[in-house]
Amino acid sequence: MTRLFNEPAAFADEMIEGFAASHGRWVKRVPGGVVRNTRSTPDTVALVIGGGSGHYPAFAGLVGQGLAHGAAMGNLFASPSAQQVYNVAKAANNGAGVLLGYGNYAGDVLHFNQAQDKLRKEGIDCRSIAVTDDVSSAPPAELSKRRGIAGDLTVFKVAAAAAEAGYSMDNVVAIAERANHRTRSFGVAFTGCTLPGADHPLFSVPEGRMAVGMGIHGEPGIGETDVPTADGLAELLVAKLLTEIPEGLEVSGSAARPRVVPILNGLGSVKYEELFVVYRRVAQLLAEAGLEAVDPQVGELVTSFDMAGTSLTLFWLDDELETLWNAPADAPAFRRGAVAAQALDASEVTATDTEAAAIPEATDESRAGAVRVLAALGAAKAVVDANADELGRIDAIAGDGDHGIGMERGVRAAVDAARDAVVRGAGAATTLHLAADAWADKAGGTSGALWGMALRAVGDAVGDTNAPDAEAVAAGVAGAAAAIMDFGKAKPGDKTLVDVLVPFRDALAAGVDAGQSLTDAWGAAATVAQQAAEDTAQLLPLMGRARPHAEKSLGTPDAGAVSMALIVRAIHNTFADAKATATTKEKV
Repeated sequence: MTRLFNEPAAFADEMIEGFAASHGRWVKRVPGGVVRNTRSTPDTVALVIGGGSGHYPAFAGLVGQGLAHGAAMGNLFASPSAQQVYNVAKAANNGAGVLLGYGNYAGDVLHFNQAQDKLRKEGIDCRSIAVTDDVSSAPPAELSKRRGIAGDLTVFKVAAAAAEAGYSMDNVVAIAERANHRTRSFGVAFTGCTLPGADHPLFSVPEGRMAVGMGIHGEPGIGETDVPTADGLAELLVAKLLTEIPEGLEVSGSAARPRVVPILNGLGSVKYEELFVVYRRVAQLLAEAGLEAVDPQVGELVTSFDMAGTSLTLFWLDDELETLWNAPADAPAFRRGAVAAQALDASEVTATDTEAAAIPEATDESRAGAVRVLAALGAAKAVVDANADELGRIDAIAGDGDHGIGMERGVRAAVDAARDAVVRGAGAATTLHLAADAWADKAGGTSGALWGMALRAVGDAVGDTNAPDAEAVAAGVAGAAAAIMDFGKAKPGDKTLVDVLVPFRDALAAGVDAGQSLTDAWGAAATVAQQAAEDTAQLLPLMGRARPHAEKSLGTPDAGAVSMALIVRAIHNTFADAKATATTKEKV
């Protein structure tokens, strides 16, 4: 249970503010996260890591000399937005490019790739490494689909050491990829975690039982078993990881004892003393398997808020990786060796422009359309607020349970941005674009990125010149579907919001082509969307965090599909209200 918070929606921001205030020797806050508050070697690669908050000491605790140059920090269990990643990367850049490091989650992939594209367009060499160490999240034949959990640390540490040593960007990327290939993790949980303001955990485990193979965002385990003894748990963890020896490595019959860095990680509520008891047997088992344990790490390194659980990571070394792992580092949560670091002057931290965007010229017709956009977003906010708990409950069946929270943050930010745009005389397109940016930025996560794309695509179609008409809106919805499917790679049948968006797009286009008004065509399409959302209950998820728990979601609709259906119906109500008001005025 999380007890100490103010406004739940403000928790992440207030946490970052407090972290920066208490660790000023190492870090300085910038829009989107933190960067080193010490001078880095010019013309060296900068490593910027990141992900959702709720995992301390990942990610902010790993920023410092010899480790990361900056950390982009999203809301609780939600990826940072592309803008946040971009801001941190710009502030951290030393002149030789930026390597972005993150766990392999859909939202992180979307947002970090967007930031990467933006940095490249500005002439900054930017690459990415998505950590894939969690053996429970996909079979060996699908390594690229695996999640990143506590293995983040090994990849980030050696990549940072390589950058510190002056490696070129190509070589830093190569060493990061090698470290990722040689890192395997497996975890268990005894209780789920509870987010600030929530009255129940994201998942629960019966007393005396433990979830096996759970994720660090509250994703349920892939199985369940009785809680063993400490020795029994050690045997389970080691045995599982020794079936996952990285390709190209040999244990039995090798001339020299293979070297591994074992990391026994506490997920938030397991005491260090308990971990030491478990590690006692882990050490014995590794020795019995003919492995040499190098620099064991026991403690909280990647947590999941207040989850009671633990994971074991094995990092398989070679000479170069071992040298880089042992290189000096000085960060709030990870220190070794002697590091000489000179504090930055305030003027040496790159500032990010936070001024309000200029409002382009717009016609009166388009400005009137912007008012309708604001009304539509207000209706979306109302329906999301009313259904946030239910959306979270649905999402928790096989996912991490944060969909309702993320949608609330996103749509509230979109409404605020749209309201400001209307006050400043923006047209419909500009209002939608600013709302899109705000939604993606504040929501984070996969849904934040996708809703940002959707609003932007509709804005592109309606423009700032004419009143948004049925044809333009239908074209915008079609553009939204195309952008989302292209970027997120989801298709109908994958149990995502695409299963609602595509039939809604088709029904809307058919109505408009038949000469219906926008109100009538949208209303009919909203009915199709509602049925499509209900139909996702019979699908198995093939994308996102729910994919490893596909069977658990059977019989329950997709949360993203449900929220989209609710929103398009709520938006239709604003069309109908506007039509009724106009009719009344005509009669008067």
